Amino acid sequence: MADFRLIADRIAEDIVTGRLGPGQQLPPQRWFARRHRIAPSTAGRVYGELVRRGLVVGEVGRGTFVRAAPAVAQGRALIETATSAPVNLELNYPSAAGQSELVAASLAPLLRADVLTEAMRPGAADGTAAARESAARLLAVPGWRPDPAQLLFTGNARQAIAAALASLVRPGGRVGVEELTYPLVKEIAGRLGVVLVPLAGDAEGVRPDALAAVHRAAPLSALYLQPTLHNPTSSTTSERRRGELGDLVVALGLPVVEDRIWSFLRPDAAAFAAHAPGLTHVVDGLSKRVAPGLTVGFLLVPEGRAEAVGAAVRSGGWSAGRFALEAAVRWTADGVVRRLVEEKRADAARRQAILTEHLTAHLTEQGGVGTVRTDPHAYFAWWELPTPWRADTFTAAAAAHGIAVTPGTAFAVDPHRTPDAVRLGLASAPEEELARALRTLAAVAAGGPPGRAGG
Repeated sequence: MADFRLIADRIAEDIVTGRLGPGQQLPPQRWFARRHRIAPSTAGRVYGELVRRGLVVGEVGRGTFVRAAPAVAQGRALIETATSAPVNLELNYPSAAGQSELVAASLAPLLRADVLTEAMRPGAADGTAAARESAARLLAVPGWRPDPAQLLFTGNARQAIAAALASLVRPGGRVGVEELTYPLVKEIAGRLGVVLVPLAGDAEGVRPDALAAVHRAAPLSALYLQPTLHNPTSSTTSERRRGELGDLVVALGLPVVEDRIWSFLRPDAAAFAAHAPGLTHVVDGLSKRVAPGLTVGFLLVPEGRAEAVGAAVRSGGWSAGRFALEAAVRWTADGVVRRLVEEKRADAARRQAILTEHLTAHLTEQGGVGTVRTDPHAYFAWWELPTPWRADTFTAAAAAHGIAVTPGTAFAVDPHRTPDAVRLGLASAPEEELARALRTLAAVAAGGPPGRAGG
């Protein structure tokens, strides 16, 4: 019996050496089995192994295609620079003018010896009383204010997600998520041995009937949602839909992890936690508000959950440092966070205007080359590509022009249902560079994919 791994190695070599080009379609599995004189089941295992290695992507009803871009490295998940492209629209961290000077001035009092001695003590999962009060004020939105007693702290928001899921879901458990989700959640789930289950949605968010049907078929242990400025589509769940989902999770007794990391850009959007306070674990942080290297993760837990979630924070080594907590308190009290948030909201609006002028308008002039979905407050956009473009072939074409974008495959929960779309991060590139890159991408899309890209 042929070893499927050896056959996969040969196909992998063809891909790495370029004999099988980006976007090229592999033959149907039954033809592949016949050509290699192996059983159809072995051919299926070969294709599955190539998918596992991130070399190909299988799409229901379309076939299996060579990936034009390498899979996101484990543990990176769009949080580190991992491209040599001159213009990086994959990385997405906003920055405000004068940000470093503003932060430095606020930190200066912490460097006094007497204050620094206290700030260098080990941090606890529940932080300090001052940190809890400060975070509660920072996170409050109209109609919802966190209870300071229910706040925990981690090194960053990603660790808060991991701690919440680790405390809620046993290995093998199922977590409902949007069909497209934050890539690191897929990584966290893999490390925890948790199964992510995609939930169908519409323009208003996850559909309650889809959630109910999935839970009825095989019970979920938790639900992970990004209801405000969902990454990657930038959609915001309507208040009506939040109420419907809130009623449903309460009826099901289903815990929720609400990721609010981009919500500071939409102060008008209420928290989902207001609809199911006894079940919702709210995740937020300072990485986007302040800077990725100066951050604290916030984790608001329902009443009675602090001990269990705190244990997960401690066992994972995810507690926030005391210095970081003291810095966060000062940034909030001094108005630094508020000023940075105001400037970044204005910056996001300017970059949305650039997106409209240099990409959306060009696409309209060209007869509509795909559809750009975004929010006027967001730092990213979701570009549904026109036929016959595929996400990976477009990513490769963009890279050939020195522009890094994120293919839809990075966000897809079901590896066999990958969208022909890319996410454009608007935050990191200088504005003039961003404009040039968007004009170039519009021209690339209009020109169509290379002739060898299978479709």
